[in-house]
Amino acid sequence: MTTWVPVPEGSDFPIENLPFGIVRARRELPRPAVRIGDHVVDLAALSRAGLLDVPAAAVLHHSALNPLMAAGLGPPIRRQVAALLSSTPEPGVEAALLPVDEVEVLLPIIVGDYVDFYSSLHHAENLGRMFRPDAEPLLPNWRHLPVAYHGRSGTVRVSGTDIVRPEGLVPDGEGVPRLVPSGALDIELEVGFVVGTAGTRIRPDDADAHVFGVVLLNDWSARDIQAFEYQPLGPNLAKSFATTISPWVVTLDALHPYLVAGPEQDPTPDPYLQMQRLWALDLHLEVELNGERISATGFRSMYWTFAQQLAHMTVNGATTSPGDLFGSGTVSGPSKSERGSFIELTWRGAEPLALADGSTRTFLLDGDTVTLRGWCGGDGPDRPRIGFGEARGTVSPAPTR
Repeated sequence: MTTWVPVPEGSDFPIENLPFGIVRARRELPRPAVRIGDHVVDLAALSRAGLLDVPAAAVLHHSALNPLMAAGLGPPIRRQVAALLSSTPEPGVEAALLPVDEVEVLLPIIVGDYVDFYSSLHHAENLGRMFRPDAEPLLPNWRHLPVAYHGRSGTVRVSGTDIVRPEGLVPDGEGVPRLVPSGALDIELEVGFVVGTAGTRIRPDDADAHVFGVVLLNDWSARDIQAFEYQPLGPNLAKSFATTISPWVVTLDALHPYLVAGPEQDPTPDPYLQMQRLWALDLHLEVELNGERISATGFRSMYWTFAQQLAHMTVNGATTSPGDLFGSGTVSGPSKSERGSFIELTWRGAEPLALADGSTRTFLLDGDTVTLRGWCGGDGPDRPRIGFGEARGTVSPAPTR
């Protein structure tokens, strides 16, 4: 497709993408928009100009995408905006087009439930070898179901929000647990899936009827706090303090050309997890620390797909709601340069990561900035780059007491 809007070469946001987000212009209320190149399109302004055929125009005046998603309006709005941006520009369209650096980009959704999975075979095996060196790296249940924990939705933050170093109980040199700032602050490179339509007992092959779109996700983790608290019920304070997501929700509709077959699953999953359609996503991912790339990997090798994760979440009768978010789990590949967390990159601190400025890291220091990037395609004329922007956070010190 072509467009009259200037789109920089290599942009994450060509006309084939048009992801949704929430923006606030000066002296205006927050409202839904779509992104193209270095501009946003104010959907409420298009509606006022009579250029959008939207049966429930009130959804374009909300400060979150939840009502728009619940009404099933994402794909039709995306198609209409694409047509407006590819034809001769009309005054009403030009008036709705705003430079992205002149608006504030906000958290796109009100997050309802948040579930985080553990679905990378390489990540699970790395942690198993690290923590259980004399046993099988995978626990017996791992190949039978998508393992997950229920997170804290109220601490999901939009890209650019500082991450305050968390505190928790960590044993001191004498083994006495004391409340201290985490000394092992980590990241987890993940992909997040945003539910648009409610449902329960969802079959994997019906996932596209319920998942609105996709974001980048950083599941910040305090490994020292986690090590003391996680038995027997799993993560709590070590992961509930902050989760960063990218602000633009790339629709599943835009990503459809990049859905591929996932890896073979052995043993064959229970029938409720079996699928016939292609649900792995051919997505490239990178991690930067203070502007230096430290990891690059791919998402298509994830053992459990997002469609199976959604099916597992709801097979017991649990319901989903618009705005629910679920994370893929840390994305890691087979080589060291493809590991998606510091605990893997440094092998629990035993192999410090050497940086270009001469410094090293085992875990994050105050002032460090971590940026996640991701995109599909961009490698041929029939495969336009469909990007996600970035999910970025800078570590700030723990509060003083």
